[in-house]
Amino acid sequence: MVTELETIKTKKQILLPGTLIILLLAALIWFFAFGNAQIELWQRWVILLFLFTFVIGIIGPMSGVGGGVIFVGLGMAILPFHVDFIRGAGLVAALTTALNSAPHFTKKGLANFRVAAPLVVVSTIFSIMGSVFGLWISNAFPQGSSYVKVSLGFVLFVMLAAIATSKNVEYPEPKKPDRISKMLNIYGSWYEPTLNRVVEYRVGNLPVALFFFAGVGFVAGMFGLGAGWANVPVLNLIMGVPLKAAVATSMVILAINDSASLWVYLSNGAVLPLVVVPTILGIGVGSRIGSRIAVRTKPRIIKYLVIGLIGLSAIVNIIQGLAGMGIIGW
Repeated sequence: MVTELETIKTKKQILLPGTLIILLLAALIWFFAFGNAQIELWQRWVILLFLFTFVIGIIGPMSGVGGGVIFVGLGMAILPFHVDFIRGAGLVAALTTALNSAPHFTKKGLANFRVAAPLVVVSTIFSIMGSVFGLWISNAFPQGSSYVKVSLGFVLFVMLAAIATSKNVEYPEPKKPDRISKMLNIYGSWYEPTLNRVVEYRVGNLPVALFFFAGVGFVAGMFGLGAGWANVPVLNLIMGVPLKAAVATSMVILAINDSASLWVYLSNGAVLPLVVVPTILGIGVGSRIGSRIAVRTKPRIIKYLVIGLIGLSAIVNIIQGLAGMGIIGW
């Protein structure tokens, strides 16, 4: 009897979010294809973007994959906007999420500014360089947008490999402090109510982490991707920061990092309100619903669905990019 009840409960946990997502996608397609003909085309795209990002906002918290990654990957593959506008909106979406989360984590003492300070300097510099380089490629060459799409496709495949192979550790084994960490006296602590004690930790492998954050910052700036998918494993597995503190510290880094990258897109006119406003509203509302559903459902199925969508986005972006360069027919 207990087994039957557990089976029914598991089926509900899988079917509820899946059914909701399918219905929303169906409503999105129906509205755009058969909606009121009196609605202007730009108005349709505003509503379409809201529904599109609303779905992304729901599945983002349930899958553990950032909404910015899904938005940029799928957006470049299916939306008709220029790649610069999609990357700018992706940075705004990632920044909105980080700014909503960072103050709460800071108040709880989870965000570690001693750890974030050296990392954010490196990642911010390289994210600005990535933003400038990405905008230069898409505008300096006749087929620049195609180059960006092909590059994004390969980056998404690398990202999938990282997501599939990384296993976060709630309380990793303490790392031996390196010379720079000792010199900067980097450590952290917070009160953990589930353990009813203060958790203290020190970090190591800072030079290796700086190298990774330089690369991740460049990629995040170039493609407008949130970098939480990479920041957390580096902090957690390489530096030895406990998982909760790693997530919180990553949000602080993203808030600063994405702000710097966004200014490059903003100063070059790549932040279009027509794209950005419905994106923020859709992800904001959807993420609130998704976070509540995630509490009562098993996110593994949704995570596999998202990984599949990102993989499909990578393939479509590569094909579209190669077609734009005239290498293949499309």
